[in-house]
Amino acid sequence: MKRDIPDFKTRAIQTHQHLSHETINQMLDAGLAWDLAPALSAGGSIIFPHVGIEVCGHQIASAVHACLNCGAERVLVVGVLHALTQELQDARVRVATGSDVTQEEAWGIQGPGLKGRKDWQHEFSLLHFLFLWDEEIKRRGIKGPELIVRYPYLAGGRPFILPGIEELQHIVRDGAAVVMTSDPFHHGIGYDDAPEDSLYAEQGGLELARQRIEEGLEMLTIGDYWGFNQHCAYVAKNDARDGGQVVRYSLGPLHGKIHDIVWEDMAPSYHKPDPTWVTGALIEMLPVKA
Repeated sequence: MKRDIPDFKTRAIQTHQHLSHETINQMLDAGLAWDLAPALSAGGSIIFPHVGIEVCGHQIASAVHACLNCGAERVLVVGVLHALTQELQDARVRVATGSDVTQEEAWGIQGPGLKGRKDWQHEFSLLHFLFLWDEEIKRRGIKGPELIVRYPYLAGGRPFILPGIEELQHIVRDGAAVVMTSDPFHHGIGYDDAPEDSLYAEQGGLELARQRIEEGLEMLTIGDYWGFNQHCAYVAKNDARDGGQVVRYSLGPLHGKIHDIVWEDMAPSYHKPDPTWVTGALIEMLPVKA
């Protein structure tokens, strides 16, 4: 069954329009708290969230600064393609229950400039990043690196056969910096957790979130793609099950370090009881030394 997702795209655009220059600059300045450019220069990655920009804007800004400071001429940003239609949701469920992913029409990588499906045009997961990217480039008075935006769908534990993966590998070999978005933990009654198992974020929930996120990161480190897919689907409810697999496959073994965690109350958005909330995290992914 598809959960009706609110119109986060319109909400994000309207929020951006009402942000003052002072608030935007404060977000961008707050992102300087972490210097993550060396991770990108070393062939690693950064994971940033896409919850409300008022909640996680400083984390996204940190990823933007890293991209602009690492010296790369191209930046590959991997978005989440949410199941915004019943067709996409049904396909996601089938793959998670073991069906043949190669038979799914939505199987593959989408994005600007690519032929094929255009589901990405309705997506919201990279709107905050693109907004702060444009704002920081204007603030610095620079042109900025070439930005390549891609949305994988249905990696299904086998990112190595995902249509379009060759293009991403070529982009990586060409020296692009790679970042991705993820809201790595969704929790509570509105996300189908039993009331007796639903924790409030500040009453043990964030500790559970960190544990679940770290479990998923460890699966990516060892290349357990199917385990990560299922952990995202049924345990952490991480919306980047596809992006995580694609980035890990493209870059090789990575070790994740959580730098910052935030959370946003989603009960009002989904008209569900408390607790219903989502976690955003700023995560540095460094190559595992042989």
